[in-house]
Amino acid sequence: MFAFAVLLALGATVSAYPRTSLPAYLNNPKIDTNGSWRIVGGENAAPGEFPFIVSLRGSANNHFCGGSIINPRSVLTAAHCLIGASPSQVFAVAGTNTLNSGGVTIGSQSLIINPDYDDVTIANDIGVVLLQGDFAFSNLIAPVELSNTNVGSVPATLSGWGVTGVDEIVAPNDLQRLSTQTIENFMCQMFWGSDVTASQICIMSPIGQGACFGDSGGPLIDSNSRVQLGTVSRGYPCAVGFPDIFARVSAFNSWINSVSA
Repeated sequence: MFAFAVLLALGATVSAYPRTSLPAYLNNPKIDTNGSWRIVGGENAAPGEFPFIVSLRGSANNHFCGGSIINPRSVLTAAHCLIGASPSQVFAVAGTNTLNSGGVTIGSQSLIINPDYDDVTIANDIGVVLLQGDFAFSNLIAPVELSNTNVGSVPATLSGWGVTGVDEIVAPNDLQRLSTQTIENFMCQMFWGSDVTASQICIMSPIGQGACFGDSGGPLIDSNSRVQLGTVSRGYPCAVGFPDIFARVSAFNSWINSVSA
């Protein structure tokens, strides 16, 4: 559920699709099982390549957002993924690359949204899901280390189960990965203006590559150090050559540590 901000015009006001008006298929998406669908421009991830990634599911086992394991009982995600939800409706599934099989499922105890989250500008778009129990770590389930530095332009990797385009109605069954590059904020501001703040980080990918609906909350990692740089927040749907915007986790480390189990 990429909180896709709709760019009305360059330099114009940016707004986000509210949760209630997101495509209906996100509430009960079809799943492609033949592997032909990709995170826009991506490829299938290898088993265990992203042991920290989580599929956040609704009560009907429908994937709606991504997340990342930061300790046995806490999942980092986007704030907009949690707006309007209750703990009884959110489940975290880890340890599998496929949506239709495998993995370990744990229910939610509480959903914590950053108090500075702005549902108009989508600023401070970060949240934490506290779970009812602990994930047992293995080669398929493990926590990610969060970045504590303000990086500029570095090779990065995006992963998730987002749809392949704004008009698609199929969620990929297989976890997708995309090699990309973060960019300096001043470059991102050339596209998005002052809406891009120091607490955000952007990637710039060629047309035909990027995040889309269903990727929100998922991790962006440094391809070299494997630390998490950001959580998927918003963009101009989908993969049209505009930078995708992420919450910069290094800007929220103190808050994350204060609320995590």
